[in-house]
Amino acid sequence: MSSLRRLVSSVLLVVAAFSALPSAQAAPLKVAYSDWPGWVAWEIASQKGWFKDAGLDVQFLWFEYGPSMDAFTAGKADAVMVTNGDSLVTGAGGGKNIVIMLTDYSNGNDMIIGKPGIKTVKDLKGKKIGLEVGVVEHLMLLNALKKNGMSESDVTLVNTPTPQTPQAFPSPTLDAVAAWQPNAGQALKAVAGSAPVYTSADEPGLIYDTIAVTPQSLAQHRADWVKFVAIWDRVVAYLKDPATKDDALKIMAARSGSAPADYAGFIGGTRFLTLAESSKIIAKAGPGFDSLLGSSGVANDFNVKNKVYKESQDPKASIDFKLTDEAIAAKK
Repeated sequence: MSSLRRLVSSVLLVVAAFSALPSAQAAPLKVAYSDWPGWVAWEIASQKGWFKDAGLDVQFLWFEYGPSMDAFTAGKADAVMVTNGDSLVTGAGGGKNIVIMLTDYSNGNDMIIGKPGIKTVKDLKGKKIGLEVGVVEHLMLLNALKKNGMSESDVTLVNTPTPQTPQAFPSPTLDAVAAWQPNAGQALKAVAGSAPVYTSADEPGLIYDTIAVTPQSLAQHRADWVKFVAIWDRVVAYLKDPATKDDALKIMAARSGSAPADYAGFIGGTRFLTLAESSKIIAKAGPGFDSLLGSSGVANDFNVKNKVYKESQDPKASIDFKLTDEAIAAKK
């Protein structure tokens, strides 16, 4: 009997010892992203170890833009970095994502570029424009045409994936292209004398850049996502501080395969938002572009009209209106 007791006691000690060991490492937060300055800036936090400092395990997955969305909808990532309009696309038909924060809005980095002789939007009439149909540059073009008393029927669209616009632009079959940086800059270099005729700086807030998370990951790891978002202000500060800006540009350029001097030119066309600024944009109701809801409403109408998805989406259902404020509070 005493031997049995000793055996049971030994087993209990072993069980207790294993119970005291740290639990198995939780799966990392997987974030799909692509080459846009407001998203590449996260590489600063990664390189500097700020996620680890916050007790987070984050894995960034690098893609071209379209494939990043595909990876997210296929369940290969917990989050994806997309425009506010495309956050509706990835969530269409089942509420597959929730926007938890804004990183920036495009302030000139999205461009409609004309070949020599095309100096204004009105000069595009009757011209062939290479752009990715159904994505944000298409929306920007429609906005530009409308502001100049024109419509889509006044131009001919040539469906061109955004990463291919620099290679396609020199073709005699195209008169203009629409692309975002760094593709826009490459397109400008590809055709001597070409110039932007309209950019996102002409309509601030038309294109917000976001991080969208699956409802499942948000529910299971909300505290981690709050910590993740809280790091953003540190990234913005490092990028804006003259003492650290050069290092920030070096890190970002290396990730995108660009020269730091070239990447410095992209920063001015990206209006990086602090969390406090983002909170106001997220909270504001109304139809204007200074509201995430207002901007997303325009994007939703565009998506439906262009059959990006069939049924109109409710932008309110795809936004977490509290998480950014929770991240601000967590920093205090």
